[in-house]
Amino acid sequence: MPFRALLSRPNDPATVAVMHDGMTFSVRLQRHRQARRYTLRVHSATREVVLTVPPRGSIKEARAFAQKHSDWIAARLNRLPEPVPFKAGIVLPLRGEPHKVVHVRGRGTVWAEIGDDGSRTLCVAGDEAHFARRLRDYLKREAKLALEAASKRAATQVGVRIKRVSVRDQASRWGSCSTTGVLSYSWRLILAPPFVLDYLAAHEVAHLVEMNHSRAFWRLVTKIYPQLHRAKAWLNVHGADLHRYGMTAER
Repeated sequence: MPFRALLSRPNDPATVAVMHDGMTFSVRLQRHRQARRYTLRVHSATREVVLTVPPRGSIKEARAFAQKHSDWIAARLNRLPEPVPFKAGIVLPLRGEPHKVVHVRGRGTVWAEIGDDGSRTLCVAGDEAHFARRLRDYLKREAKLALEAASKRAATQVGVRIKRVSVRDQASRWGSCSTTGVLSYSWRLILAPPFVLDYLAAHEVAHLVEMNHSRAFWRLVTKIYPQLHRAKAWLNVHGADLHRYGMTAER
């Protein structure tokens, strides 16, 4: 049988189910041509469990391997921050400030309020069935506006031009820069304090000059945003926590 056929098997299931103490975990399967053994990993940002299968591995062996390590899967998932689905009553750190999210009557809009006592509220109006989508769309819009502004300020400091700024739900990185001048960020950065957005904007804009992580690159980042160590420290401590908002537990 050709090696390509061994690697690509159309009858392979996308996932296998693993049981542990009455809970069911979904494990995604992926074959890799360089894999020599079965390996498991858990993506902290998405809570996804992935099992890498060698080219000649069987689904039966893969399922047995995942089941054998079900206690490891459960332990890793239990150590991750609990998901916070988008619903009324949650507390959301908009721009790093805790906001209580409430559902109110009225047209389908979203707005922030500050009470006389300094308490912050995020009001989501409209049909309750569209609550989560409306809140997510609002956060993405706010993130795009804030990151566009931060990126333009950084670009002005070094005399470069930005082609476009986009926001996505990136799990593996907070931002990226293309050779064409397009900057892309995670919309979840709107949940972080503004100084974190300023640092990420400086980081990606610096890539328009230095498409690497050389000493020259970091000197440029420091020139644009001298307090980068403060922002990096914040992301190291709190960054993973931002991914739990808007997620649902799938067990």
